[in-house]
Amino acid sequence: MDDAAQSLVATREGDVGRLLMNRPRALNALDLAMIDGFAAAIAAWRDDSSLRLVLLEGAGDRAFCAGGDVRQVRLDVLEGRPEAVAAFFTREYAVNAAIAAFPRPWVSLIDGVCMGGGLGVSVHGSHRIVTEHALLAMPETAIALFPDVGTSHVLPRLPGGPEGGLGRWIALTGARLKGAEAVSAGLATHYVPREKLPALRDALLESGDIAVLDRFAEDPGETRIDALRPAIARCFGQPDRAGIEAALEAEGTDWAREQLAILRRVSPTSVAVTLELLRRGAALDLAGCLALELALTRPVTQHPDFAEGVRSVLVDKDQAPKWVETARIGDIFPNT
Repeated sequence: MDDAAQSLVATREGDVGRLLMNRPRALNALDLAMIDGFAAAIAAWRDDSSLRLVLLEGAGDRAFCAGGDVRQVRLDVLEGRPEAVAAFFTREYAVNAAIAAFPRPWVSLIDGVCMGGGLGVSVHGSHRIVTEHALLAMPETAIALFPDVGTSHVLPRLPGGPEGGLGRWIALTGARLKGAEAVSAGLATHYVPREKLPALRDALLESGDIAVLDRFAEDPGETRIDALRPAIARCFGQPDRAGIEAALEAEGTDWAREQLAILRRVSPTSVAVTLELLRRGAALDLAGCLALELALTRPVTQHPDFAEGVRSVLVDKDQAPKWVETARIGDIFPNT
């Protein structure tokens, strides 16, 4: 774990394994050293019967983890290093699977931005605690990627299932969910106000007992998600893009017009890939979803839209991507 000390700090405090994602200036984005640090910590702690739980946090006051380092992935694509791209996703997805299989509580304290790969290191764990400053999203269609890190398994299984449309809405539009909303949507498990977080952390470290969470968790109450749930089901419960857009047009609300504008702004290829991925993910276990996502990383990152999307959102930040014609699903998906 020493090699990853700068980007992931792994320590043992009594019965608790403590992990700190430590790239605050990069919003704790996952680089390969951090991913390898996760793998090393999990390997060291998985069979340690004296360990009672793992506590995961992000350094700084802005982000838990803003996602994977896709700018580096884009650079590897542009400079012809497909083996580096494959290594990044292979090792990241292996960590996602290892978190899901971890035999004791995996507790994420999410107090800030949590997107993409940040969900990958938290949503497969047992407890995801969010504050009023948490912001969760899967914004991949804006950079012409797809909901990965195992979320193709999670999203179709949110409350209401595929017909409820929550997963499709989150995946296609990159909807930003505040802390309480994330609990309503099923991406988070508990809501704890930021002011209580230090006391919760201390209680977990002192006791090593996840049951202390009950003293701090609060009812998030009714949220925007609860109010939108019927409209989300009517619109994003549709199985294809044409049906979703027709339903949004029929809805005729400001919210519906906003969703339409987003769908028409993001990568058309990414929308098509995401819809097919979530359709398949609904019938696969997590291992199957991760295997499918890994198979998709090569054709999707090689598609011109990926480099253009990352350029537009994260490099030049002009928010003006120039997408190419929508790729055929049969050219992207294996065995189609």
